Amino acid sequence: MSLSATPATITWPEAEGPRSARWRSEAAVPPPKRVVVADDRTTADTAYRLACEGTALLWQGDFQNARQLLQAVTRRLERKPRKQAETLIDAFNFHRQAQSQRARTLGMLLIPLDATYTIPLRRAPDVQQACIETYGAADEPSVVSLRELLGLIGAHEWRKKGVEIPVLGERIHPHYGVFSPVRGEYVDLVARTLLPSLNKAFDIGTGTGVLAALLAKRGVKKIVATDQDPRALACARENIERLGYAQQVEVIEADLFPEGRAPLVVCNPPWVPARPASPIEYAIYDMESHMLLGFLNGLAEHLSPGGEGWLILSDFAEHLGLRTREFLLSAIEKAGLTVAGREDVRPRHPKSTDETDPLHAARMAEVTSLWRLKVR
Repeated sequence: MSLSATPATITWPEAEGPRSARWRSEAAVPPPKRVVVADDRTTADTAYRLACEGTALLWQGDFQNARQLLQAVTRRLERKPRKQAETLIDAFNFHRQAQSQRARTLGMLLIPLDATYTIPLRRAPDVQQACIETYGAADEPSVVSLRELLGLIGAHEWRKKGVEIPVLGERIHPHYGVFSPVRGEYVDLVARTLLPSLNKAFDIGTGTGVLAALLAKRGVKKIVATDQDPRALACARENIERLGYAQQVEVIEADLFPEGRAPLVVCNPPWVPARPASPIEYAIYDMESHMLLGFLNGLAEHLSPGGEGWLILSDFAEHLGLRTREFLLSAIEKAGLTVAGREDVRPRHPKSTDETDPLHAARMAEVTSLWRLKVR
């Protein structure tokens, strides 16, 4: 299912005249205005120059050669010197600018799809199922960036094999565009914190459903898991059904909270208060801490007497200078809440030890916390 409300089209020149097809972009990138046809004779230097100028290349050669060309363009991008930042917030802003420019440039190599999601190129892989999972049923020829197409293929493989969750003793199968629980720290926090009740819980912004499944495994009798994203809802329902927790967990569409109250309300909002650059980034970036504040401000009226709200939040944004600890504590107090306790964990993901990462200092200092909140 495409995120675009109205399908856009892309046009390119052919010997017999201009041709058009549907443009697909899950990142909501508009179709390139300038398009040239490229094939196995196109050099990496030419492709890099055209892509940097904003000219897209519609590939008509061997598919594997297109992959090699994309890798060559990527290497040329990596040679560009980074802007030197004096502060971590400058480093963050420069990093996002560089990532955005990188995405634009690498997105200029395009691949055609026919009306059945078959790639009409030599040595092309079968991408039909990956495309159906992301775009929905095939209906017309289309064009997509090779970079996005490779992302679809990768997401399809993740969906098939799943992500192992040790504390769950099972695998969670993420769908395309749904935040994958590859960082296990926050899951471990929920696994080890003493439950205030086994009767009922709400899981706000459930995503893949991993926390709802973990609460069910820990013996909570009834869990209501919410999300607004159709992909997340489908993903969570599929995972809950596969794991055998459908009798305990109900997955519903809701803006944050379901109706009623529960003795435990869990929320793991996006950690970085910055503007998402694409729909896929909404799981990472929370503009003006909208979801965080929505959870805090609505928590009191959805907690049973004596209940706890579990806010799972990294302090990564604090180290970047994007949010202060004082802001968080003030928001908790203004919402009529008090901190009953906190569980902390250090990150284990590879980036936390990657000294070449421009945000290494913030990642090294990062702590993820489970804040146990009660009504004052």
